Order: sequence, then C-alpha cells, then structure tokens
Amino acid sequence: MRVVRDIEALRAALAGRAPIGFVPTMGNLHEGHLSLVRLARGAARGGAVAASVFVNRLQFAPGEDFDRYPRTFERDCAMLEAEGVDVLFAPDESVLYPERQGYFVRPPPPADELEGRFRPGFFDGVATVVLKLLNCVQPSVAVFGKKDYQQLHVVRGMVRQLDLPLRIVAGETVREPDGLAMSSRNGYLSATERAEAPRLHRVLRAIAAGKTSIENSLQELAAAGWKTDYIEVRRRSDLAPAQEGDREKVILAAAKLGATRLIDNVEF
Repeated sequence: MRVVRDIEALRAALAGRAPIGFVPTMGNLHEGHLSLVRLARGAARGGAVAASVFVNRLQFAPGEDFDRYPRTFERDCAMLEAEGVDVLFAPDESVLYPERQGYFVRPPPPADELEGRFRPGFFDGVATVVLKLLNCVQPSVAVFGKKDYQQLHVVRGMVRQLDLPLRIVAGETVREPDGLAMSSRNGYLSATERAEAPRLHRVLRAIAAGKTSIENSLQELAAAGWKTDYIEVRRRSDLAPAQEGDREKVILAAAKLGATRLIDNVEF
C-alpha cells in the first residue's frame, strides 16, 4: 500500500488505474470501515482501491471533539493494507485547506433537520470535504456506510445534482454481537455505558416492528440515563417525514449516553 500526503502524488499514484473505488474515513478504523473497503474492491474490480484518513475540522462545531477525536494512524494503515488498499491519501490540513476555506457546499433541506438541527453547519462541512476528496481522488465508485444515514443521503444528492461522474455505493451498518452499531466514538464509553449502549438499537427495532411508540421509547431511554436529541420516522427516498402509506421508511435517532453521542437507524 502506498501512503501519499499531497494531491499531486495521489493523482500520480492512481494514474491509469481506473476504475477506482474510494472509501473516505476519519481514521480510528473498525470492521465497519473495512466492510466498506471490501465493497469498494468489488466495485473496482480490475482497478485500484483508495482510502483516505482525514479528520475534517469543518464538520466539528466549537466545543465538539475535534481535538480528542481518536487518531490511530499506524494501526489504520496496517488494517487498510491487510484489506488490499492500494493507495492511502492522508493529507495534512494544509494540503486540503491551504487557505481559509471560503467556498462551501450548502446542502438543501432536510440537511437542516435531524443531525443538522443539533449540529448546525455539520453537513456544510461534510459535503465540502467530500467534494474536495472526490475531486482529488476522481473515483469511479465511492462507498459510504448506512450508519451515517443522513450523511449518505446528502452525499448522494450532491453527486446527483452536481453531475459528478461517479457512483455512490451504500454499505450496511456493521454491529457488535449485542447490536451496537460500530463507531469510532464507541471507545469513549465507560464499561457501564458500553453495557447500556445497545438499548438504542433495541428501541428502534421495537418501534419499527410496531411493538412500542416513540413516546414510550423516549421515556425508556430517559429512565436509563439517556438524553435523546431525536427519534424520527422518515421516508427513505428523500428523508421527508413519513406519511401514511409510505412503504419504505427509516427510523433515525441520536442520543447521548454520558458524554458520548450515539446515532443509529433502522430501515423498515
């Protein structure tokens, strides 16, 4: 695996190797990320697989965990190399943001809802860095996980409306044996919190199955020490509020357990 730090070297490393499958990450990798790499390798058969590790300051609000976000670069490299990644793009901030970023991608609603309501500007930062990375790598396929469901929706819409010449592939959420969605932030959980954390997925499954209501689930989470930002049922196609008769829905949630904010979703 070749590790490159600047855009010129990246493009030289990938020249003539199309199709290219690409997995952008912020590092601190786990099995969920590796499952996306495998999808990229399958989609880019006969070509190359590229990944990136970059903790994007633009998507962190003041007071969020940018400075303490886990950075495990040597371990990440070993994991990606074992999965057959050909090129890893690991730029410094000065490479992607050589000057103060003045141009941003501003996603339309519902980017201001759900995550956007609680993290203003988050999707501006996500969409902007994803567009920059796609321009740097110029892949045929880019793979994003369904755990970040609203992010996947925003990226798909950006690629479609800006006529970017690539295909977005969605990877299923990878879970621990007890149902907790794998996340780089799970490492923040104490042992007690880690034992409690799977409750979020259980209540979403129960709501999706019609066994309980959102109101009852909010009460259950609160009684167990959670502080819930939202639990909402949306239409999968456009993330508009689900209506009677909609067949393909998704229930999305975000809640804090101690100091750790977890997100999850269930399609139904």
